[in-house]
Amino acid sequence: MELELREKTALVTGASAGIGRAIAKGLAAEGVKLCIAARRRELLEQLATEIIAAGGQQPQIAVVDLMEEGAPQRLAQEALRGLGKVEILVNSAGGSRRIPVDAPEENWVEGMTLNFTRVRQLTHAVLPDMIKHRWGRIINISGKSEPEGLNVANSAKAGVHAWAKGLSREVGKYGITVNSIPPGRIMSEQIRRNYPEDYRNEQSAKEIPVGRYGEPEELACVAVFLASPVACYVTGTVIPVDGGLRRYAF
Repeated sequence: MELELREKTALVTGASAGIGRAIAKGLAAEGVKLCIAARRRELLEQLATEIIAAGGQQPQIAVVDLMEEGAPQRLAQEALRGLGKVEILVNSAGGSRRIPVDAPEENWVEGMTLNFTRVRQLTHAVLPDMIKHRWGRIINISGKSEPEGLNVANSAKAGVHAWAKGLSREVGKYGITVNSIPPGRIMSEQIRRNYPEDYRNEQSAKEIPVGRYGEPEELACVAVFLASPVACYVTGTVIPVDGGLRRYAF
């Protein structure tokens, strides 16, 4: 299938590792011109080198800590200056935030800011340009809806799903789609840090129908499709990529 992505432009956050990195490489392989954003310059430079070696265009590098006040707006302007326009936005920055019941308020504020507020702010910062050009793709890497305990990220990602659905109904008339992808157990630094190998093997055998954790590239292919013109009739959706881990049907 020809995805018709060549010469499109994309801003990818959380691009230094894991899912964000794989999505950036997948888009670059389809001819997309990228702005790759994260906190760690050395990893972004390594990614840029890999993209160029594989025949992709030189990506714009944006070193940014999205937790800083005003960072989403500054990043949007930097990407617009470098790319000319932002046609595709992949919100991949975020992270799990397990907390106890008596966690202080600042833990909630930090987790909600990273996993919901900054996603919303960055999206709304690039939306005017998408509306101007009457085309856009917004893809949120979100999270599952079956909490195992108290985790700020679960609440934040549920907020992302509701906000994204509402936004999709407002911007569809401009040729803009908004979709969310909740990952299952996709191998990353965070997964390796939080889940020892013995646990991963046991969970794979007992709970994941395909019998293993996923690789970032196996999620990236879904994101690349959603970013493409051929996915023009897919919007407002939540599409898990989890090897069947979730138990609900809808």
